[in-house]
Amino acid sequence: MTPELTALTLAGLLQVVQYVLMAVPANLELGMGKTLSPRDLDQLEKPLEEQVSRGTARLYRALNNHFEGLALFTVAVVVVTLGESSTTFTALCAWVYLTARVLYVPAYYYGLRPGRSLIWGVGFLATLLMLIAALL
Repeated sequence: MTPELTALTLAGLLQVVQYVLMAVPANLELGMGKTLSPRDLDQLEKPLEEQVSRGTARLYRALNNHFEGLALFTVAVVVVTLGESSTTFTALCAWVYLTARVLYVPAYYYGLRPGRSLIWGVGFLATLLMLIAALL
């Protein structure tokens, strides 16, 4: 397995960890009645994210942000891998992305500004550089 694929696999596992970190407190705060419901807005009054604590809502948003970032990172890894463009540079970029995503979760949870945005930018830039490197 290439280093990029290993980083992608670990990023997928991070997604699972983030889901659990968000889901456990959300279920404790809202109760299973709400979290198991179809979540129709006309019955809930407002979205579940707006009914949980600030920290749990931040974990929810960090999870969604990882879904978005993971999609582009997956494209980068697939392009590098299938294009047989894996290099030390692309491997480093993959590990930088993963490190940034790990650091992003507590940065978002604790509301670190501008740290959270800077960490996000590092992960995004690493992904962008992987895509550019695959073309060169």
